[in-house]
Amino acid sequence: MTDRRLLLVHAHPDDESIGTGATIAKYVAEGAHVTLVTCTLGEEGEIIPHGLAQLASDRDDALGPYRVGELAAACQALGVEDHRFLGEPGRYRDSGMMGAATNDHPKAFWSADLDEAAGELVKVIREVRPQVIVTYDANGFYGHPDHIQAHRVSRRAFELAAKPGLGEGEPWQIAKFYHTAMARSVMRRGAEAMRESGTGFLLEDVDDMPFGCQDEDVTTEIDARPWIGNKIEAMRAHATQITVEPPWFALSNNIGQELLGVEHYTLAIGVPGPPVPGPPVEAGGLGEPHNRENDLFAGIH
Repeated sequence: MTDRRLLLVHAHPDDESIGTGATIAKYVAEGAHVTLVTCTLGEEGEIIPHGLAQLASDRDDALGPYRVGELAAACQALGVEDHRFLGEPGRYRDSGMMGAATNDHPKAFWSADLDEAAGELVKVIREVRPQVIVTYDANGFYGHPDHIQAHRVSRRAFELAAKPGLGEGEPWQIAKFYHTAMARSVMRRGAEAMRESGTGFLLEDVDDMPFGCQDEDVTTEIDARPWIGNKIEAMRAHATQITVEPPWFALSNNIGQELLGVEHYTLAIGVPGPPVPGPPVEAGGLGEPHNRENDLFAGIH
């Protein structure tokens, strides 16, 4: 078993590629064991290509199985060989956006029993024994109920996995718990570059977007620019959800965002590694002061 083991918990197919794709590809290439857990099949995703409109969620949930195929292709692009759905494929259903009627679906992930869902993740943790786990913050990065629930389930599993006498397998203490992050300074630079480029994607004021954090909230910069091609290929695999026109992409709202090879995180639990100089600002880095770690495994012995 490799010395470095990373576990990522994402809500839907495509989340792994958009926010953490370059990081995943980097650590796979460097020999780490990367486990990806996806919580739903993404049955409520809004379909971009008109030719696939028949997959809409009100037609026997055909979109979910289709997105399973997209996710398999994305995992291949990123090099992920250890992918699991939480519990089993389709156990938890995409809840849709906050306040939607689908929040009340009997299988909606949003309403899943927390300890039951966390228990399924504990099984994976005790099998894989990762030193690092990555998921969203308490607001689910941008407020989606399944992202919020992924945070809750991951945090509860983090606690339960270390307690003896609970469930199957030997207890395991994860050393570092990370949230994905997106610095608003990077978002602003990207928006300005898009404005100057004349891209056909829509532009929105960064301050109006439902995500983003201050630079000082970022503890970790992962410079994975050599693997940006893997990330682009993985995002293209999710064709129902993402339009990719490097160096930009857009979701179904057609609001442009920058494709980033530098990905940011906030260490929520654990001891940070030493601060080191990061990637240049023009490459998506945060610049000075250089007070951030550059490795998710930094400081773990």
